[in-house]
Amino acid sequence: MAAAAANGKVLHKPPSTAAAPPPPLHLEDQKHLGSSPLKKIIIVASIAAGVQFGWALQLSLLTPYVQLLGIPHTWAAYIWLCGPISGMLVQPLVGYYSDRCTSRFGRRRPFIAVGAFLVAIAVFLIGFAADIGHIAGDELITGKIKPRAIAVFVVGFWILDVANNTLQGPCRAFLADLSGGSASKMRSANAFFSFFMAVGNILGFAAGSYDDLHRVFPFTATKACDHYCSNLKSCFFLSIMLLAVLTVLALTIVPEPAWSPTEDSDVGKNDNEGGTCTVPFFGELLGALKELPRPMWFLLLVTCLNWIAWFPFLLFDTDWMGKEVYGGEVGERAYAKGVHAGSLGLLLNSVVLGVMSLAVEPLGRILGNVKRLWGLVNFLLAVCLSMTVVVTKRAEAWRRLAISNGVNISQSTPPAGIKGGALALFAVLGIPQAVTFSIPFALASIFSSSAGAGQGLSLGVLNLAIVIPQMIVSVTSGPWDALFGGGNLPAFVVGAIAAAASGIFALTLLPSLPADNPANKMPTMGGFH
Repeated sequence: MAAAAANGKVLHKPPSTAAAPPPPLHLEDQKHLGSSPLKKIIIVASIAAGVQFGWALQLSLLTPYVQLLGIPHTWAAYIWLCGPISGMLVQPLVGYYSDRCTSRFGRRRPFIAVGAFLVAIAVFLIGFAADIGHIAGDELITGKIKPRAIAVFVVGFWILDVANNTLQGPCRAFLADLSGGSASKMRSANAFFSFFMAVGNILGFAAGSYDDLHRVFPFTATKACDHYCSNLKSCFFLSIMLLAVLTVLALTIVPEPAWSPTEDSDVGKNDNEGGTCTVPFFGELLGALKELPRPMWFLLLVTCLNWIAWFPFLLFDTDWMGKEVYGGEVGERAYAKGVHAGSLGLLLNSVVLGVMSLAVEPLGRILGNVKRLWGLVNFLLAVCLSMTVVVTKRAEAWRRLAISNGVNISQSTPPAGIKGGALALFAVLGIPQAVTFSIPFALASIFSSSAGAGQGLSLGVLNLAIVIPQMIVSVTSGPWDALFGGGNLPAFVVGAIAAAASGIFALTLLPSLPADNPANKMPTMGGFH
């Protein structure tokens, strides 16, 4: 879920004596590209649906498939570490080189094409891991670890994370380029990206919930691949087809002129001149961090707190439904029923996410500016995370009463009020999620344009404010929960506090953005206050 799923940074033009070259895309270069029609922005943003389709499938179908392969629990941490590691390294690196790409096909389009191709390869490896492992010598014994299949799966999973970072960063940067410096269009472009992420989620959860999809692709059923496995492969085939169609349409219909540095730009001139940094990218990244203006530091702070709030719930939402709401343990029927109910909650969340994504820009205008909208929805996020405590306590009270009355908890479900309250939280969380998936990236693009920074590297730096919290939450949430007796509530409470802090800082620290001028272009950095 991925997120999927992140980006952003702003830098001033470094002095001529700096080892790192100046930013590759100046504001005048971006204006020269012009503002593209909204339909082109929508076509490019639709790629997010193809990417998110595959991530939703993993959330809904990967657990039984992992069990089929016999992946040990101790391997799990290494698998899931791929996301933050690739986010820290791949996206800034891809962003740096996409800012400097002088291909005749454009700066962003080659990276988008390569990313989509790698996604297809990764999905193929994941789906066919059991078959490849069997061909390589794995035994077909239920419950037995299949080391060769596991190796193929892990390689495919890591490639998938790298591919998604290769694809999504340049895709968002392309949207910023197509906006032609218009703050309004940048916000709308990222809102459409968030909308199509929701569409991909809905399609993925719907496909994952259909148990007979493998009948459409009968060749997916093999000796090494059972019902769940063949269904996963069938869904992934649909995922590859959707992503391929959307990517080809976007890259065919939306042209991108070849880019070259302006005559007064030193881009590329210092890349091979030596200096303190042997690799230009790392010098540029360090230079970018050193040259960040105050508004971008504030944006990184708000984003970091925002994702500290989000990650506990995103990682453990269905686990919370299975354990705290339904009162089951892993492997028990009550837990499975809770996870299934959590999947329904994720579907509701995706629907609200899609609707809210289209409302972000109008709501921002109504409230006066987008920072106010972001701050308010962060308070809503804090309230929702706090309400998980209320729902959990009510579920515990129901179980105690039911047990005292001789009711078999494992054979029953919580009352409609408790279940409905939990599902309502999933749905309402789609509102702040839509803002989280759009406004930070739009602000990073706006700040980048104002400061003359490269969009690709800028969005890559913002990604650091997302993956670092993810690593912190992944490492500390388990011990933190255990310190307070186990369960998911302690991490959710910390998330609520972080969300409230993020809302306060969004309202008080982030600069207010003036409206687009009549020419629909971004003002200079001095226009912020």
